[in-house]
Amino acid sequence: MPITIDLRNWPSVTIARGIAAFAILVSALACAPSVQAATPADLPGASSAEQVIIVTSTDYRSTRARLSAFEKSADGSWVAVAKNIPAFVGARGIVPGTNRRQGTNTTPAGTYAITSAFGRKLNPGTTLPYVRLDDNDAWTYNPRVPSTYNVFQSAPVSWKSYGRYVERLQRMGRQYNYVAVLDYNLPDGTVTTDARGIRHTSDPANIRAGGGIFLHVSKGEPTAGCISINESTMRQVMDWLDPAKKPVIVIGSASRLALD
Repeated sequence: MPITIDLRNWPSVTIARGIAAFAILVSALACAPSVQAATPADLPGASSAEQVIIVTSTDYRSTRARLSAFEKSADGSWVAVAKNIPAFVGARGIVPGTNRRQGTNTTPAGTYAITSAFGRKLNPGTTLPYVRLDDNDAWTYNPRVPSTYNVFQSAPVSWKSYGRYVERLQRMGRQYNYVAVLDYNLPDGTVTTDARGIRHTSDPANIRAGGGIFLHVSKGEPTAGCISINESTMRQVMDWLDPAKKPVIVIGSASRLALD
């Protein structure tokens, strides 16, 4: 079944090449046991990756999506390790990553490295840097404190001054049993820790763009901007992710999805 992918305003890619490669790739994956016309590495921003997760929704307004995952084997071929897994995206759908704004409940389209992981449960086997959550762990988004914006925190503080601009991660329930962190608007620069244990970066993220964009366990409903899938599959994906293989996630929209 052919699929047409909408890659409007895809960040940091050549759009014409991206549209052609993505359309050829997903159509080939849906119709053939092996990919010849294109590979996951041909997707925009994924040329150096050996593990690629692809998330497509029916259109930008949809809150439902499908997730597939592929790995490059030793002989250079690509093997599907998961295909057409039902997923949720943001409650207001998908937007081009360059247009995404804080508090809009949208998922940013684009290609993002998968950098680290955390969870309420024990590490299921990933070699990504993994933190098992405790009550000190938080994710902060306060635009009035740019140096802490979109930063993982582990400090014995109340965060009351941050109001709604903080997630107390362990308290978020089963959706954070397993979480993979996506490199969307993560800050650059050197991270230092102050006397209270709060982490600050020397090169803050864009305080308008939001953050905390994760792949995590589904609650059975649209998200605030993340991608979510069932816990069993999420555990398997976590176990599979390997930083040595430079994993990325590619998020886009499709006019039709192949369900076979």
